[in-house]
Amino acid sequence: MAEPGRPVRSQSVVGTWPVGRPASAGGLAPAGSGLWPAIVETLREWGRAEAGAGRLLPWVPVAFGGGIALYFAADHEPVLWVVAATAIALALGAVLLRRSRLFAPAIMIAAVAAGFAVATWKTARIAHTVLAKPLYSVSLSGFVETRDIRERTDRFVLRVTAMEAQRSDIMLERVRLSVRKGTAPEVGSFVQLKARLMPPISPVRPGSYDFSRDMFFQGIGASGFVMGAIAASVPPDAGGLRLRYAAFMQGLRDAIDARIRATLEGDNRAIATALLTGRRDAITTPVNDAMFVSGLGHVLSISGYHMAVVAGVVFFAVRALLALIPGLAVGFAIKKWSAAAALVAAAFYLLLSGAEVATQRSFFMTAVVLIAVMVDRRAITFRTLAVAALIVLAVAPESLVHPSFQMSFAATLGLVALVQIGMPNLFASPDHSATARIAMWGGREIAMLFLASLIAGLATTPYAAFHFHRVTPYGVLANLGAMPVVSALVMPAGLLGLIAAPFGLDGVFWWLMGIGIDWMVAVSRWVAALPGAVGRIPAFGIAPLIAASLGIIVMGLLRTPLRWAGALVLAGAIVWALGVRQPDVLIAGDGQSVAVRGKDGQLHLISQRKDAFLAKEWLAADADSRQAGSAALSEGVSCDESGCVTELADGRIVALALRIDALADDCSRAALVVAARPAPPDCAAMVIDRQHLARQGALALTRYGDGFAVQPAKARGANRPWSPAVAGDGEPGLTTLMPRSAAPRSRDATPSETDLGDED
Repeated sequence: MAEPGRPVRSQSVVGTWPVGRPASAGGLAPAGSGLWPAIVETLREWGRAEAGAGRLLPWVPVAFGGGIALYFAADHEPVLWVVAATAIALALGAVLLRRSRLFAPAIMIAAVAAGFAVATWKTARIAHTVLAKPLYSVSLSGFVETRDIRERTDRFVLRVTAMEAQRSDIMLERVRLSVRKGTAPEVGSFVQLKARLMPPISPVRPGSYDFSRDMFFQGIGASGFVMGAIAASVPPDAGGLRLRYAAFMQGLRDAIDARIRATLEGDNRAIATALLTGRRDAITTPVNDAMFVSGLGHVLSISGYHMAVVAGVVFFAVRALLALIPGLAVGFAIKKWSAAAALVAAAFYLLLSGAEVATQRSFFMTAVVLIAVMVDRRAITFRTLAVAALIVLAVAPESLVHPSFQMSFAATLGLVALVQIGMPNLFASPDHSATARIAMWGGREIAMLFLASLIAGLATTPYAAFHFHRVTPYGVLANLGAMPVVSALVMPAGLLGLIAAPFGLDGVFWWLMGIGIDWMVAVSRWVAALPGAVGRIPAFGIAPLIAASLGIIVMGLLRTPLRWAGALVLAGAIVWALGVRQPDVLIAGDGQSVAVRGKDGQLHLISQRKDAFLAKEWLAADADSRQAGSAALSEGVSCDESGCVTELADGRIVALALRIDALADDCSRAALVVAARPAPPDCAAMVIDRQHLARQGALALTRYGDGFAVQPAKARGANRPWSPAVAGDGEPGLTTLMPRSAAPRSRDATPSETDLGDED
């Protein structure tokens, strides 16, 4: 108790002492001298509030993911036992410091180390051989594990049991093969075939998505296509329980697709199948493009939304049915029973849809929410999101670098922040007659749908811009128009169709599903046709994306006004990304294609093979609206049998030399020569040859004075399981290219006959 006459400390947030006139220091202190201490004290109070009890857990998966990101940024594969020992030691240190002020930084450091160790262990656990060079005729025998039905060709994954190739003794575990449409073998069958195999696709430009890493974590060592017929034969063994399970689930998906096909056709059938079984490759290109341009592309990929709808429909349906029985409704926890039933339905949906990494992530998130309901805990909280993120990253650390994970959790973080922070503030005002009338007509639901679409769209924008080089300006409009129909009609009708299919009463439900899909496609086409619907964004580096992610996390997780610091970071990341300079020359990893920025500011393509995928990716990264087959791409390009030439914006010539006899002319006239063979040592031009490309992959060149700054797709000396080092990787890599003077040629010392005298 304070003594009489003694000052009492204030309990306010900002002040420590009672508010009063500050003592003057000889009358020389400025009038505003108390402002800065007040600001500092306010920041301290906010910081203490953010570091309060229960506020640390949501940051643990952030640190865990940071460790995984560090693993994927490494040039060489870490030593597993060293990494594991370090993680264990740091975790024990954090436990010992649990009552110290250093506990928070200690647990964050331990989480970073744990993420790094888990990613290292996952790679070591699934390690397999990856094809390094093309094999043009390979005899393969094995079991068919998966099959994809696509628009033009079909594709399947073969688990190899025997492999024979000329001049190669390599043995791959799994390969992915394309076949003529309608000729893919059944899942679980044992086949023999001949194929042409290629190494997994490396990044088509520096900073682009690494498909080889994706295939490595899927257990696939090569891709290619079948040559000739596929022969079914008697397997040497049963193939294992896993293969029998895959065959059963594939048969179930085929049966569902056949039932849908009996009522729906075309894109309606393809979209209905995609929503229920995960097969989305049969959707035609125009509809697929319209869905993604309009911002409805997330509907085609089974994600958290689909899991939430399935679990929600089952939860409320089971609870409503149980509530009809008075004895159960009064004496038992039917809410928990309903949550358990929803969990079972979500698990079945996971298995039916193929259990891809993105779907697994969605299931874990849904499962955590349902388990929270069963144990009487709040379902939608930052802790729930943190636990789900930790589970996903621990099971599949490679998902961190996948766009679906980044976009899904960014959207979920925004929605949880809306539920935890935005909704209480938005609906805190007392009801009155006008508010009641608005609520009666669904005004609040419309407002929440609008806010949810807006926040989810804004949260995923940086990742869509980075990976797909586009944003969806009308995404909120498309989601407002289509998602209520998808949620209330399409998905419930699909679930009822699955339930009614064994009884032969599913046709009406597929018909209802088709009506909803018609509406969704109509909305996507209408929105995609609006002016400016295709928001193209030029490529930018990983650093602005990391800054944008940090800004989104800070805005989502912090509760005090400190969260607006995240908005400043996000704004800075946007300015940074938009200010990135685009390269002047792009060179494919095989040296067969070159794109040069001309005087018109656009890329002009030099290519000796048709590669629509490469051209599409280069144009998208440059925010160029031209199509891959456009004749405008070759304007200003001159070609003959020996090679091609075109001009840079400054008038200098870039040459692609295809024959050795063209190098002499190219070296004397061009500023930059891309050659499939080593250039002569006296070549005056800057040279990129096959040796450089083999070591560093695709290159992006930016004008730097008279030369070029070089950005490679593969760091010098990098050696990862999905991108093995090649011969010569230890040699210095290109970082800059500068003009060089031609080496002086040796002069011919033979005198002419007219100059020779008799004495000679």
